[in-house]
Amino acid sequence: MIGTFQSSVLYSYKIQTMSAIVVSVSSLSLFSAGILRFPLRHFFRFSSLSKTLISASCKKAPKAMPEGLSSSATTAASPSERAVVVAPKPKPQPWLIVGLGNPGKRYDGTRHNVGFEMVDAIAEAEGISLSSVSFKALFGKGFIGNVPVMLAKPQTFMNASGESVGAIVSYYKIPLKQVLVIFDDLDLPFAKLRLLPKGGHGGHNGMRNIIDHFKGSRDFPRLRIGVGRPPGKMDPVNFVLRPFNKQEQEELNFTFQNGIEAVRILLLEGFDKSATFVNSSKKLKQLG
Repeated sequence: MIGTFQSSVLYSYKIQTMSAIVVSVSSLSLFSAGILRFPLRHFFRFSSLSKTLISASCKKAPKAMPEGLSSSATTAASPSERAVVVAPKPKPQPWLIVGLGNPGKRYDGTRHNVGFEMVDAIAEAEGISLSSVSFKALFGKGFIGNVPVMLAKPQTFMNASGESVGAIVSYYKIPLKQVLVIFDDLDLPFAKLRLLPKGGHGGHNGMRNIIDHFKGSRDFPRLRIGVGRPPGKMDPVNFVLRPFNKQEQEELNFTFQNGIEAVRILLLEGFDKSATFVNSSKKLKQLG
């Protein structure tokens, strides 16, 4: 009896096991054929074999590589390795700013030396020292914003200014379009500024000599400062060597502040914006 009972139990166990295997394999076949209509989680009840097969089938297959791309190109474009390449901005080229005048105390504060005074005002505003002597000029280097600048006050006397300016331009290889010359102009109303991209000497001997040393080229910007016409029949040579009175000096100092701003705009934003600023700026009397 005992033997018969054990045989019966064993037979029943084998039948159940075989049924489970058949159900598991059948379920897998249904899944592969796309006929399965109920949630995947019900498969996990059948057997460890079905779990393994379903898990493997659910893994993401690698994406197909676009035609024409190599594996190295795909790797390089991955977020973890992608780098944004920004081309470095070219460094600003240096400017030379020259103020014309005559050296010596005899000429300090005269109309012919407003170029010197304008450069002194720029040097003070931008913290540039003009204590060294180079190329026959009082000379200094510094920056206006991020633009390197050289300031110069030729000490050759006005009529030989080109000896100094030409030597600086030649040594530092400065393009003429980045050489700004500041000088007095009899044909402009007193304390009036005018910025021009190029032009002739207008009878100014200092400018005439600079153009000669530039081999006749007139293609460089200039900032003209009006000193007005001489009264009556006064000789213009004597007039430009006269000092300013107190009221004139105050008005001229206001003009120098506009000149400083005009130079900053020229170097940092370009000629057109600077010229617009100069042409729209008013004199001190017009503001009063």
